Amino acid sequence: MSPQYRRFVVLAVGFLLLLTPLASAAAVEALFDLASTVRSPFPSDRFTVFDHDHKTGLRVSLPKPDCAVRPTDCADVDVINTLDGFNLQPRLSIPFSGSIDVSSVSSSTVFLVRVGDGHGRRSRHVVGINQVVWDPATSTLHAESDEFLDQHTRYLLVVTDGVLDSARRPVGGRAFENFLGDDRDGDGEDGRDRDSDHRRHRDSDRRLAAYREELRDALEDVRTRGRHIVAASVFTTQSATSVLEKLRDTIKSMPASATLVASFPRSSVGFIQWHRQTKVGTAPTSFTDTFLPLPALDIFPGSVGTIAFGKFDSPDFETTAKIIPAIGTLTGAPAVQGTNTLYFNLFVPAGSAPAAGWPVAIFGHGFTDSKQGAPVVVASTLAAHGIATIAINVVGHGGGAAGMLNILSPTFVPIGSVPDGGRGFDQNGDGNIDSTEGSSAVGANAIVGNRDGLRQTVADLMQLVHILKTSGIPGLDGNRIYYAGQSFGGIYGVKFLAVEPDVRAGVPNVPGGAIIEIARLSPSFRPLVAYALFGRIPQLHNLGTIPIPTPPFFLPLFNENIPLRNQPPVINTVPGAMAIQEVIENTEWVSQAGNPVAYAPHLRKQPLDGVAPRPFIIQFAKGDQTVPNPTATAILRAGDIADRATFFRDDLLVNAVIAANSALPPATVATLVNPLRNPHTFLTNIATNYGNVAAIAAQQQIATFFVTDGALTIDPDPLGPIDPLPFDPPGPIGLFDPAPIGPISLFEVPVVLPLPEALNF
Repeated sequence: MSPQYRRFVVLAVGFLLLLTPLASAAAVEALFDLASTVRSPFPSDRFTVFDHDHKTGLRVSLPKPDCAVRPTDCADVDVINTLDGFNLQPRLSIPFSGSIDVSSVSSSTVFLVRVGDGHGRRSRHVVGINQVVWDPATSTLHAESDEFLDQHTRYLLVVTDGVLDSARRPVGGRAFENFLGDDRDGDGEDGRDRDSDHRRHRDSDRRLAAYREELRDALEDVRTRGRHIVAASVFTTQSATSVLEKLRDTIKSMPASATLVASFPRSSVGFIQWHRQTKVGTAPTSFTDTFLPLPALDIFPGSVGTIAFGKFDSPDFETTAKIIPAIGTLTGAPAVQGTNTLYFNLFVPAGSAPAAGWPVAIFGHGFTDSKQGAPVVVASTLAAHGIATIAINVVGHGGGAAGMLNILSPTFVPIGSVPDGGRGFDQNGDGNIDSTEGSSAVGANAIVGNRDGLRQTVADLMQLVHILKTSGIPGLDGNRIYYAGQSFGGIYGVKFLAVEPDVRAGVPNVPGGAIIEIARLSPSFRPLVAYALFGRIPQLHNLGTIPIPTPPFFLPLFNENIPLRNQPPVINTVPGAMAIQEVIENTEWVSQAGNPVAYAPHLRKQPLDGVAPRPFIIQFAKGDQTVPNPTATAILRAGDIADRATFFRDDLLVNAVIAANSALPPATVATLVNPLRNPHTFLTNIATNYGNVAAIAAQQQIATFFVTDGALTIDPDPLGPIDPLPFDPPGPIGLFDPAPIGPISLFEVPVVLPLPEALNF
């Protein structure tokens, strides 16, 4: 573009901005003080520095608060300032000089425009807003972008005079006009005799001058339907997938192999005792003994022929602080910090293996679970379809490293022992090894959470795939690898499928994101957010505490006052809510590299380099209380993949159980219904009254999908009759005999639109 044409565009834009009728001169102005993150539209590239080691060419550079007063915020900013751009689902903040009429805020008066992707490609794609919050105390409007944004891409936030003040007058934007109208070149070409000292002072910050250029350039692509722009900001989104792609390439460049440790015919194994290390030390009191759910291997009798155990080494990219050190998303190379020896459980189908070996499904277990749990429960269904199941422990899961699996005959005679491969450790120094301890960063890096534990788990799965494809595991076909995972396994499974090219098809079950959204919306995990807010300095829980009967004997309470999607705007009257919203936003921002929502677009819509789209199914359930529906639909919306979603209608099952047993006392019906109220584990609830048939049906969908190489997605309906018990003995059960149900349809394949954006519980 010629200098003359650019000068014409700048003058034309400035002229249009000044055309606002005199009658609309407003007492309320959109603030535009670029010296402050809270007195100008945010996010903004104004608060970045140049960094050519990153794909965006930028690095975030937020100012710090008083670290003596707000040390936790300072620690958070230190982490944020390692990122190469802003949140991919940003909380937009627009300050005003006074009150506005919130009903005038909509996606036609405040919106985003995609203006470039860092490769010179321009776009006019418009993105609206959602989840609007007006804070009267600070006269600031907050809203979420209505869509999940593209990574390492430039966006323009546009605020128009369609936003009205409380007197229903269009808001003004004089500070924005003044900034935009300043002589860009500083040479007086607009005919005005500027004060050169003043100009040099204002443009002494090279980044400020560059930001003015960036903003002017972005405005050239904007259409406002006759409205005038009163404020705007340009911001660049971060790179989410780059580091994990680099980890993959590092892994695939290294030799790797696995070792089989032990193998047992299924018929010779009656029990497997899990001698789990739950405390520091080697004393008997440091272990807890339970048994693996081996009866599940007989869901389809005779389907599993062999139970095997093995190990392999995997490069560890996490430091002892449980973070993957920040690197340049463009030029950086991940550093291997050490090596993890990982143990796997393998369930091999009965019968003669195909010439190339058995197809194999990697199964990813959930949060607080281990390879001794859910993978065992699905193995029989997969084996009945000729598919082996292999599983490893997630980072921080499975108890301590000293744990063992003791193999017993049907008559309880010991026939072998193998290490169980626990990956937990006493991270907080209290002497215990909790079920997820070691999966998340703590201390100064606490805002990172389990972002890097999730990425390391994906790296471990990629190492397993690399082994299966190269050196191999005896009896398995390294060219037919599939993936299924439940809950946490669905979460890291979405990322795994997006970056790993050698998996042929996948089924993430009940995934969701971002993790902080799951935690704040889930009754199961919300207390974890409460304690995190309580532990900040200064503390941010804003509803006090209540006593509870278990350690630490109190529960902090908080109200963040964030509406769900598509709900009316919230006018905040809750003291402390806005500070909590900011922490939630920053936590989500930092977590995007570990957020399955950030990887969902790359499953099909925007495949990553070297990764062809593969067949997949997303299974989720209505009213999930552990991974709430809005976090699952976030994945579907980001990837534009609702057509690949299977939706379990647990509400229909609950209603059917109540109707079928209407003659029983209400308390008795409650004992039948309550275990079904949270359908989060519907895939594995084989021992739950009434849920067992739905669980096997969902497993059958996965197995059929894999055995047809992703070509066939079956609808498990109709189901019925549904027997109330998986193993129904004759005669009454206790004081009652639950009634059978059926036939009944419980699955939507695909989910019926509109997506279920409410909590539904």
